[in-house]
Amino acid sequence: MDMDTIDFGGMMENAPEFILGALTKILIALVIYFIGKWVISFVLTATNKIFIKYDVDRSLISFLNSFLKGLLYVILILIVLSNLGVEVTAFIAILGAAGLAIGLALQGSLANFAGGILILIFKPFKVGDTIEAQGTLGSVENIAILYTTVRNFDNKVVTIPNGALANNSITNFSVKPTRRVEMAVGVAYGTDLKKTRQVILDTLKKDERIHDDPAPAVYFTNFGDNSLDLSVRCWSDADNLWPVFWDNMEAIKESLEAHDIEVPFPQRDVHHFFPEGKPEIKG
Repeated sequence: MDMDTIDFGGMMENAPEFILGALTKILIALVIYFIGKWVISFVLTATNKIFIKYDVDRSLISFLNSFLKGLLYVILILIVLSNLGVEVTAFIAILGAAGLAIGLALQGSLANFAGGILILIFKPFKVGDTIEAQGTLGSVENIAILYTTVRNFDNKVVTIPNGALANNSITNFSVKPTRRVEMAVGVAYGTDLKKTRQVILDTLKKDERIHDDPAPAVYFTNFGDNSLDLSVRCWSDADNLWPVFWDNMEAIKESLEAHDIEVPFPQRDVHHFFPEGKPEIKG
C-alpha cells in the first residue's frame, strides 16, 4: 500500500475514540474480575460451611474446595476474555476435546476417583474400622481419593481401589458397639445335655465382659460324626470379641473336664470281615 494513500488524519481523529473504547473495556473487565473474585470467595466460604455442617471428611473438603475454586476461576477468566473481545468459543472447544481425551485415557482412575468421593461423603467406613471387602479382612488405615489402604491381621497392608469398594458389598465390624460371640462345642454321645448346658452357662457368668442382655444361650445344633454339637452364644463389646472367645473356649473345656463331661475326638471303629473264615493265628 502506498504510504501516501494512508489517511493518517482520519486515524488520528479516531484514536481518542479507540483508546477510550479500549480503556472502557479494560475497566469493565477489571470490575468483572474483582466482583467475580469476591463471588468466588463467598461461594467457597458458603460451601465450606455446608461441608463442615454435614461432617464431610476434611481431605474431601480440601479437594472439593480446590476443584471448585479452579473451575470458578476458569469460568471467570473466560468471561473476562469474552468482555475484552477475545473469541473464546475455540478455546472452550479445545478444553472440551482435551477433557474427553483425558477422560477416556483415565477411565479406571476416574472410577476410583468417583468411588473415593462417594466413600468420603456417605462414610460406609472410617479410618480405624475393621472391614471385610474384596477378599481382605483388616483395619482401615487410610482413605484417599483413589485408594483405601487396609492392614490385615498378618500386618500386611493391602491397597484397594475405591471404585471396587464403592460398587461392591462391604462388611463393617466396627459400626455397632456390641458383637455376638459364637463358640462351637462338641460332647460325647450319651452326655446329659441339660447338665452340659448349665455347666457352660455357669462358666460364662464368671466373665464380666459378657453382657447379661441378651443373655448367653446354649443350643443343641447337630448330631455330628463323633459328637453332639452345641452352639454357645453370648454378647460382648466389639473390642472384647476375640479375647472373650479365646478365654471362654479354654474355660469351657476346663469346666467340662472338671464335671466329667467328655469332649470327644475323631475316631473310627474298624471291622474286618473274612469271607473265607478267620485265619488261625500261630503263636
